[in-house]
Amino acid sequence: MGTSTKVDYQAEKGGYYKVLIGLLILTAVTFIQPSMFLTHDIFAVQMFIGLVKAIIILFYYMHLKGETLIGWMVSFSVFIVVFFFTVVIYDVQNFQYTDESHISSEITSGGSHKAAHSSH
Repeated sequence: MGTSTKVDYQAEKGGYYKVLIGLLILTAVTFIQPSMFLTHDIFAVQMFIGLVKAIIILFYYMHLKGETLIGWMVSFSVFIVVFFFTVVIYDVQNFQYTDESHISSEITSGGSHKAAHSSH
């Protein structure tokens, strides 16, 4: 009643080594990228590289490559996270109340402390 299938473990091991080499290359790109290319979009590129590495780890090392429902759930979750990061980044870049903010005021951003001392 049981079926026996032959598994070529050497071929599987070769596949895992290819994935490992890919992850190591992506890690090297993570360290090289801030000083070499796309220097004005460091955060976005670093997040994209991290996302690609996470997906590779999920699908190959956690053996989720054949799972379609989990693949769709991961894709949807990634879409939601990317959407919210986009909204937050857009909101931070177009912040209207910089004078009233405690985050972006002169005191916290390395400006002079005269504004704090003149109010006392």
